[in-house]
Amino acid sequence: MTSPTAKSKARTRAPLPSAEVDVAIIGAGPGGLTAGAYLAQHGLKVALFDQHYVAGGCMTMFERGRGDERYRFDVGLHYIGDCGPDGEIPRLLKGVGLAIDYVEMNRDGFDTLVFPDFRFGIPAGLERYRQRLHEYFPKEKRGIDRYCRFLSEVNTIGRKVEAPGKKSRFGLLREIATSGRLLARYRNAPIGALLDSCTKDPKLKAVMLGQSGDYGLPPSKVSALLHAGLANHYFEGAYYPKGGGQVISDELADHIEKAGGSIHLRCGVERVLIENGKAVGVRTEAKKGEQHDIRAKVVLSNADLKQTLLGLVGPEHLPSEWITRTEGFEMGGAIFMTYLGIRGDLAEKGMTNTNYWCFDDYDTEAFYREVRAGGIIRPRGCYVTSTSFKDPDTPSHSPDGVTSVEIMALVPGKASDWGVDPALIDSGKYRKQPAYIDTKQRLEDDLVRRLDELFPGAGDDVVFRESATPVTHSRYTRASDGTGYGLAATPSQFLDKRPGYRGPIEGLYLCGASTRAGHGIVGAMKSGYSAAFRIAKDMGRPMAGY
Repeated sequence: MTSPTAKSKARTRAPLPSAEVDVAIIGAGPGGLTAGAYLAQHGLKVALFDQHYVAGGCMTMFERGRGDERYRFDVGLHYIGDCGPDGEIPRLLKGVGLAIDYVEMNRDGFDTLVFPDFRFGIPAGLERYRQRLHEYFPKEKRGIDRYCRFLSEVNTIGRKVEAPGKKSRFGLLREIATSGRLLARYRNAPIGALLDSCTKDPKLKAVMLGQSGDYGLPPSKVSALLHAGLANHYFEGAYYPKGGGQVISDELADHIEKAGGSIHLRCGVERVLIENGKAVGVRTEAKKGEQHDIRAKVVLSNADLKQTLLGLVGPEHLPSEWITRTEGFEMGGAIFMTYLGIRGDLAEKGMTNTNYWCFDDYDTEAFYREVRAGGIIRPRGCYVTSTSFKDPDTPSHSPDGVTSVEIMALVPGKASDWGVDPALIDSGKYRKQPAYIDTKQRLEDDLVRRLDELFPGAGDDVVFRESATPVTHSRYTRASDGTGYGLAATPSQFLDKRPGYRGPIEGLYLCGASTRAGHGIVGAMKSGYSAAFRIAKDMGRPMAGY
């Protein structure tokens, strides 16, 4: 596996376009890279701009150490669903002639939920999942079947909506009325409302909500449709890209450059250029005292939605309703991450090829309420995963004889929660503030303790440790409130209630985790394709479906 920074120097030094480009893309995350790959393949000249030193956004890895003591850790891609031959991400990549290898996780339990008095392995396949719930909760079969019927309805209708061919609104409504009665009833409700209609058993609810960390919201707030869509995504199988998440980013970035596009790292955008109410290019941030205006026929922003509209475009160029709407957007949760190297093989301590979701109790609502309460930051659970187990045939994840482990916990994400002045984020000076250092160390110690409770003795074998906070995430991706989830997936901010791919002013397009395709790696990549589809059509270069 090549280094994540193998092409950083070349892309940092790449000469800026001297003539107008067809599409200026702000942000080289999954959405921007996917859009750039499709647009470049269709003969459009694209240029991507990103302030980070690696292309990929949340789909990147970072390195520590040298030579035989080197580690490589994932930033945001820890597992993805539906990567069989006809899966969503393989089809998206196939659309630009790319293919990568995936390693499937344990089909009998790719996610393992760890509660105080029992464990539950989530298997691939909805029917298999339903049967396992029956085994664990035999008195709750009726409610379990109701919940699984809702998941099935969402999956069935969702596939028909995304299938090729024109569909009338009346036809879809009729389909929902006949085949999706639960979907129709709860399509604008939070998942908590559906679960309350299924069971009163707190343990069963906790199991059904066991993957809530994948969207970072409590059951009283998250869209029932989003919850169901995410669960169904993984019922198609859980996978890890062979070599790590950076592999997908590198393939897309290379494809863009081979097709005549350019990628410019350490080259953030200060403003979207607006003339006569139309986006006509971008102005780069000052670098060695110099700024540059890059003209473009259209601008596509894969940057944080709030930052794009209120910062890069500016309220003075937005319709009043968009200003109000953007200022009122609620962002998703945020994550604290600890990266570890553990001497020895953790299989001897019981670790397998699964993700571990660990909870202090069964009250998921209280879990999130405490996260949002403010004050002392204190995890009430964690997520544990290991690339050494997910991708054992790739030796470069960690040194010989060392197991790589990543532990995550949901935490408050605003800089103020961490005692950090937002003005210090870009420079990184916040890292030296004593209160920030103490909080970070305390949380890191807490997560190492939790790992040791899960696999006794692991804490004594730690030979490498490093942690990242939501402030770290803001520093590298400029995400509002330190979130990697984009807009909170509440019923009022989901599907057609999220921004589409055409922006509020002419010539401006949007993609990324806060747009209509939804959050996560697959959502961001689909948003990039959807934005590219509209841009190509508007520019007379129509694309086929992938």
